[in-house]
Amino acid sequence: MLTSAAQRSLPDRRQHGAAAVSSVAALLAAGWSHSSIRAQVDARRWQRVGRAVIKHNGPPTPAECRRAALIVLGPRAVLTSFTAAQEWGLSGWEREAIHVLVPRGARVRRPAELVIRVHYTDQWSPAPMVQRRGLHRLAPAVVIAASSFAKPRPACGIIAATVQQRLITPAELVCAVEAAPRTRHRAVLLSAAHDIEQGAQALSEIDFAQLCRRHGLPEPSRQAVRLDRHGRRRYVDAMWRRADGRQVVVEVDGALHLIPRRWWDDQLRQNELVLAGDLVLRFPSVVVRCEPMVVVDQLRRALQV
Repeated sequence: MLTSAAQRSLPDRRQHGAAAVSSVAALLAAGWSHSSIRAQVDARRWQRVGRAVIKHNGPPTPAECRRAALIVLGPRAVLTSFTAAQEWGLSGWEREAIHVLVPRGARVRRPAELVIRVHYTDQWSPAPMVQRRGLHRLAPAVVIAASSFAKPRPACGIIAATVQQRLITPAELVCAVEAAPRTRHRAVLLSAAHDIEQGAQALSEIDFAQLCRRHGLPEPSRQAVRLDRHGRRRYVDAMWRRADGRQVVVEVDGALHLIPRRWWDDQLRQNELVLAGDLVLRFPSVVVRCEPMVVVDQLRRALQV
């Protein structure tokens, strides 16, 4: 971390954002000398972070730290993983460390003032990068983030979140996973990406689709559209048509469905489906995860398989 003296903020002098961070080379090109830069740092008006200079003496913002990291690591480095996801607008998955992607074999400097997590790649290419921002594109970046989890479920959760928050399309997600042959949890991630492409966006819906596949149940239609008696489009999580023509509808309910207003709406919508002749099953998401055989047994009886 920065020195205690550097933690004293001077709001009237402080410049906000990445513009407050420059490389030493840029300052020299702008007319500063090495001695004048050193004088600003020695006077504790500026802060030196490797080859980067933060031009104020207050606590650096996350954006300033990320800019400083890119200056320190050089032009062949881009923000990736959780850091890139945050830059692209993903919420709920923030991390303190600055994640950067560099070519394998690159020399990496790690200033004590910054917490940097380095990811290496054998396929360095400008195609999946926004070079002017020093930023990995979201789809491949989030695949790197997903591969950092020890277990596959949170890995599926972060890729689902990018689609839920409408930051990338399911097709972009599938392409990114397919382009990462050595990534951890690749088979599960690819399955989840295809589930998302077919309409399952909530993690609970992905769990349900994988449960059906694992136990040999027929493949359902996901996010199927039903018209209510007023002609309005209603979406259901999964739907099958039995041999006798009757439709079986399944809804997987997460915690949000416990909110009173949502619960009331769910009950009324279920009534409309039942009145239309559908067989409706509802499963709490926690039961799908923790008591899967209860779900499988009821599905088999409902589907008559």
